[in-house]
Amino acid sequence: MSTQSLPEVDAVVVGSGPNGLAAAVTLARAGLSVQVLESQPTIGGGARTLDLGLATGIVHDICSAAHPLALASPFFEAFDVQARGVRAIAPTASYAQPLDDQPAAIAWHDLERTVDGLGADGPAWRATVGTLARHQDLVVEIALGDKRSIPSALLTPRTLLAAPVFGALIGLQGTAAWNLPFRTERARALLGGVAAHAIGTLPSLALSATAGLLSAIGHGVGWPIPVGGSQSIIDVLVEDLQAHGGQILTGHHVRTWRDVPPARAVLLDTPAGAAADILANRLPASLERALRRFPHGDAAAKVDFVLSGPVPWRDPEVGEAGTQHLGGTRAQMAHAEAQVAAGRVPEHPMALVSDPSIADPSRIQGGLRPLWAYAHMPAGDTTDPTELVTRQIERFAPGFRDLIVASQGIPASQMSLHNPALVGGDISMGRVTMTGMIARPTARLDPYRLAETGWYLCSQATPPGPGVHGMSGWHAARRALAHEFGIRELPDLSPSPAQRGSAVLGD
Repeated sequence: MSTQSLPEVDAVVVGSGPNGLAAAVTLARAGLSVQVLESQPTIGGGARTLDLGLATGIVHDICSAAHPLALASPFFEAFDVQARGVRAIAPTASYAQPLDDQPAAIAWHDLERTVDGLGADGPAWRATVGTLARHQDLVVEIALGDKRSIPSALLTPRTLLAAPVFGALIGLQGTAAWNLPFRTERARALLGGVAAHAIGTLPSLALSATAGLLSAIGHGVGWPIPVGGSQSIIDVLVEDLQAHGGQILTGHHVRTWRDVPPARAVLLDTPAGAAADILANRLPASLERALRRFPHGDAAAKVDFVLSGPVPWRDPEVGEAGTQHLGGTRAQMAHAEAQVAAGRVPEHPMALVSDPSIADPSRIQGGLRPLWAYAHMPAGDTTDPTELVTRQIERFAPGFRDLIVASQGIPASQMSLHNPALVGGDISMGRVTMTGMIARPTARLDPYRLAETGWYLCSQATPPGPGVHGMSGWHAARRALAHEFGIRELPDLSPSPAQRGSAVLGD
């Protein structure tokens, strides 16, 4: 469809991932006419759930399966996905770290059960991660802020305890002192596995911040799995957008600014480099160069399995977790991530695995169940990850291979085929470093506004960075409302009485 046939609107959002939809919903709630343009035939970006044709009735989460930030994020808290009918169930254990020659380390949703299981390191876990969990809202506000303003939670007396603990954990776990304050491999590996959710070398300040945030949430709201799949979150965003007059057009590729209809504001849920391409020669030269220079990070390669039964973990308690981190000891994980950073495919890559049927038995159809997995690989690598991931799971779950009914591997180089934002398999839309998380994609005071153009960047290439949280879209929409429309008060996002419990869940 040509732009000539598209109606003029107040705002256009390019891309329908969680951040793009968060921006669109916010703008529509403010009374603006909004149109979302999506290049793919389906809505949702990295939070889609699709039938891949691997087995009848089995659907797979395309990028993310467990969603610790979908309930903890201030945007989703204000939007209240649960009141809209999304059932997000936190498994008994948030995550698990199986090891080769000793019992697995388990992060139970229950903090004290985790403390008991970690033995000698239980008190240290309670004093660090436990403290952050008790102040989860503070940790979330610090981590998911725009990195340009002081979080309001920091202005309360209770931050005198929690904020220093968060800072100390980042400082210790992100440097050569990262074995402190833990004495056992089980506790060290348990926290290291969470850090590896952000792809990068270990130790790293940015990865340790990720570990602090996600481990705190693991004992707070937990790491919930949406019933029906990630798509259920997208469905309620779409429902609200359309209820407030917003429109969505799929199959519409935006390659240049000419592919966008006239609008007072345009928000791009795209990588920084794609924004530079779309606005080529229409931005200040220094800004265009900065967007193009923002480096991509290393990659994830995806494997979707269909299994005839639950994964036969050597340690049965591992199967109670919604997410498994398969990297072994902290030293083994650091070695694998160093190989990735050097452009080599590890023999034993860091792999993340989730069986959504642990929390959502409806995902089991005809005795078959989906298994979600990805492995860290060098950017743009062409290796089919299926065998590497299979071996890594078999390492901790002997007999796993015998349960595989079907599988589909997607090399890092092909991840962008189903989501153009994942350039070279970079699921973070930019390298994850501490500097890069603040100056993301540039060090400007307003990292969302693309000069005096009326265009904004609202993707996870901006603060606070990667994750299904909607915060980048919310931060960008707030600025667009103020600069382009003179609206300085964010609209109420809570569901109307008619919307409560009306969500259409995923299949």
